[in-house]
Amino acid sequence: MSTERTARPFGRALCAMVTPFDAAGGLDLDAARKLAAHLVAEGCDGLVLNGTTGESPTTTDAEKAALIRAVREAVGPGPKVLAGVGTPDTLHSVELARQAEEAGADGLLLVAPYYSRPPQAAVEAHFLRVADATGLPVMLYDIPGRTGTRIEPETLIRLAAHPRIVAVKDCAYDMLGSTKVMARTSLAYYSGCEELNLPLYAVGGSGYVSTVANVAPRAMRAILDGFDAGDTAEAARLNALTAPLVELAMASGLPGTVTMKALLGLPVREPLQPADRDAVDGLRAAYEELVQAYR
Repeated sequence: MSTERTARPFGRALCAMVTPFDAAGGLDLDAARKLAAHLVAEGCDGLVLNGTTGESPTTTDAEKAALIRAVREAVGPGPKVLAGVGTPDTLHSVELARQAEEAGADGLLLVAPYYSRPPQAAVEAHFLRVADATGLPVMLYDIPGRTGTRIEPETLIRLAAHPRIVAVKDCAYDMLGSTKVMARTSLAYYSGCEELNLPLYAVGGSGYVSTVANVAPRAMRAILDGFDAGDTAEAARLNALTAPLVELAMASGLPGTVTMKALLGLPVREPLQPADRDAVDGLRAAYEELVQAYR
């Protein structure tokens, strides 16, 4: 049984980076390089590309590889670059994993197969097949609200025996289940839900993969810094400062991709649609309030 805080194989503060597109809808690699370099300069230990926030369902395999190469070039060898490779198709996920490794990724983000809702034995076999395909460490992504399939705690406990399955991005909203897995394995747990970043960290989590970090990387990291400094009251205060923006960005009925790109002034790809004026105004007001709090 593990009784200490788990390792941080990908650092603490990771951003689920948006994928910039130009006005014509094409991949904007120059904008991606600039955003990636900015996020690292502002305190991100790593970047997660081609995930939900990165609009992976609407980018091609070639675009995914090009984005990894561009970001790797922009940030250098220090920060961790993870690539989302999860699809409903095991063989396609294997291909994407190998492509990501060749493109320079440091790790893989692997979501449960979605839509077909396979049973746990099939989910486990899918993960093992992809983990065996490369030499890269794997962060499993448990987000049943999107996939329709939970990665059950007992499944995670079994998968932890694989030498390259090292972490979980946790969006299951099951603190008891997460605590159970952390207690029985060495898996590094990263919150994928902004409102649980601090609570999960407090019970032994390793950090977060944050969507809101696209626009507020220092504010999100400061919460963990306060906790690590032993000042839990300050960590709670800083967490409260981010709450209005987090609520509008992640719980307003709009996808986080849409809200982040509204603040960054970037277009989305269909079927996503840009935020309307009222939503943009509310987001900007909450963002400016957070910025002022840090001045």
